[in-house]
Amino acid sequence: MRWGLFAAAVALSGAAQAHDVISTKITWSREVSRIIYSRCVSCHHEGGTAFSLMTYQDSRPWAKAIKEEVLARRMPPWNAVKGFGEFRDDQGLTQEQIEVIADWVEGGAPEGDPALLPPVPNLTAPKSLRPQAPALVVKGSLTLKSASELVAIEPGPLAPGARLQVIAVRPDGVIEPLLWVEKFNADYNGIYHFKRPLRLPPGARIEVTPGTGSVTIYGGPATG
Repeated sequence: MRWGLFAAAVALSGAAQAHDVISTKITWSREVSRIIYSRCVSCHHEGGTAFSLMTYQDSRPWAKAIKEEVLARRMPPWNAVKGFGEFRDDQGLTQEQIEVIADWVEGGAPEGDPALLPPVPNLTAPKSLRPQAPALVVKGSLTLKSASELVAIEPGPLAPGARLQVIAVRPDGVIEPLLWVEKFNADYNGIYHFKRPLRLPPGARIEVTPGTGSVTIYGGPATG
């Protein structure tokens, strides 16, 4: 994430705090903290890879900068375009969550009642591990010779700002969206685990655009 962009914004944000007029019922304690806890604090905590957003006092000086980052979908750094493929480890914000944060900031970023705060998240929870399923590298296009079950996908090496789109085309022409990366951000370069295994029949074709791009598909022969 381009945290360098925050430096100037945070100074302006802090200077403006005293003059903000509260015009929203959305508060840090009731709504915003829940979004931050579920999507941001795995990195943004004391001793983490980025500055802490664990408390209202930590987050309030960054409010305006946070709004700009989430509106631009640079935060959290997820890469995958929402709605194109379904992933169980999806860290991207929904449009509703983005609007909640934006409305909170525009309404003066109030704290609310600390008694409404959710429990502090468990920051020692294990991260998603590399799938144990066999891996297959696909570049350009590949036709499956047998029925297969896909469990995860990992984009190949990408340059900053690069794009990549991956689909599966069933023999009857039905298209299954697998992964769409737009403006690649190296801060999130991981494996995308499908929300549920995707079963494809023999003859299905996996296509990667642009054709010079590549992905690693995790899965194996379909069973049952």
